[in-house]
Amino acid sequence: MNEKNKHCGARLKIQARLMLDNDIALGPGKIDLLDAISATGSISAAGKQMGMSYRRTWMLVDTMNRCFQQPLVETATGGAQGGGTRLTDYGVEVLKRYRQLQADIHALSAQYFPEFKPLLRDKPAPSAR
Repeated sequence: MNEKNKHCGARLKIQARLMLDNDIALGPGKIDLLDAISATGSISAAGKQMGMSYRRTWMLVDTMNRCFQQPLVETATGGAQGGGTRLTDYGVEVLKRYRQLQADIHALSAQYFPEFKPLLRDKPAPSAR
């Protein structure tokens, strides 16, 4: 099966988003951002890797840090050490818990999907437009 057809057909896709008032405190995109920050050690490099501007990347980090009781990401300005960005221990723990939540959701959705599959068409009907 080629990459283009890898996700064809029926499937159940459930993703968790942790909301705090109207802010998305954490979700799949922010998890990807935390992974990129961890890998690159840089907000700028993480944003570029994900195709986002520095401003957008910084806004997402700021939202996460404001929504949790402790910061998930910390930065150090330049100087002799060159600065950089890293996940805090708290951020690593939040990342771990989110991944466990997603694994549990995936397992549960696999249990329920067989009930929905027979109700779906093989392919979507043509659009009425």
